[in-house]
Amino acid sequence: MAGETVITVVGNLANDPELRFTPNGAAVASFTVASTPRTLDRQTNEWKDGEALFLRCSIWRQAAEHVAESLQKGARVIVTGRLKQRSFETREGEKRTVIELDVDEIGPSLRYATAKVVKAARGGGGGGYGGGGGYGAPAGAPPGAPAGVPAGVPAGGGYGGGSGGGAPIDDPWSQPAGGYSDEPPF
Repeated sequence: MAGETVITVVGNLANDPELRFTPNGAAVASFTVASTPRTLDRQTNEWKDGEALFLRCSIWRQAAEHVAESLQKGARVIVTGRLKQRSFETREGEKRTVIELDVDEIGPSLRYATAKVVKAARGGGGGGYGGGGGYGAPAGAPPGAPAGVPAGVPAGGGYGGGSGGGAPIDDPWSQPAGGYSDEPPF
């Protein structure tokens, strides 16, 4: 959105992500990222640590569950999101203001580590790439039915998803029926 401050932070998780659920069932994971700038002291030719930034972060819904399952304290991460300022009053009556990060994307840094990415199964009718449908399916429609398709009418999903059973779709990106060969076609 316009007017929001979007930043990217690279740092280490200062604690294990804490997964909670709102009363209506939405998952939220909270964690702190510690980012310490390093500068080269040209006189001693040594790296010096600067003052660490501890940034409180939160991520919502399915991504929150993925973070809680995948990351732990000490993991080096790359986080991007929107800065939010929040003011509150302590029990002693002091007014405080904190800056937090609403996370849009997070992932492990591969600078000093390796990772094996496992694509999570999409739950319930998420449209788009590989999903079975879209948002706004009509009431009474089967799970995964795209919007605008009446219940009981079979329909294909987004890119690569949907229900089978019909004639094969001419997909220019699919593998040929014979598979691949190292031999030239002539």
